[in-house]
Amino acid sequence: MTISEYNSCVDHYADGIFRFILKNFRDEDASKDIVQESFVRLWEKVSEVSFEKAKSYLFTTAYHTMIDMIRKEKFWEEAPPGFHHGQTQDIGFSDVKEVLDQALELLPEIQRSVILLRDYEGYSYQEIGEITRLNESQVKVYIYRARVFLKNYIGKLENVI
Repeated sequence: MTISEYNSCVDHYADGIFRFILKNFRDEDASKDIVQESFVRLWEKVSEVSFEKAKSYLFTTAYHTMIDMIRKEKFWEEAPPGFHHGQTQDIGFSDVKEVLDQALELLPEIQRSVILLRDYEGYSYQEIGEITRLNESQVKVYIYRARVFLKNYIGKLENVI
């Protein structure tokens, strides 16, 4: 990869990686650090990573760096007490985004990651598998489970409006 291709990667992928990490990690400064670390690692392997594989390499690196930080800082919290998976919530929110963000926070980390990669970033099942080191069937199962949980959590449209 050339220097101009590397700079092109920064221009094209930095914002997407940041959005993905921020949606998962919920810490803006740490998310910026993860994005920066991902580009540092790409720079260190600039001669080994082709320009065509750079996007996948960056998202994979960012994802695994985020996982390492979560494990190291014990950042992940369990679902709140009294919440039973599969129950429909009767919540009186008026902002769909607020409800969806709250529901995403309750998902297990792997389900949240794959649903964000698929529905927010538009990756294929195969690309998500490469990023998360899961096979395509596992990716589909996690996405399905996440969508079922989100549907049950949000409940009826009348509860949101």
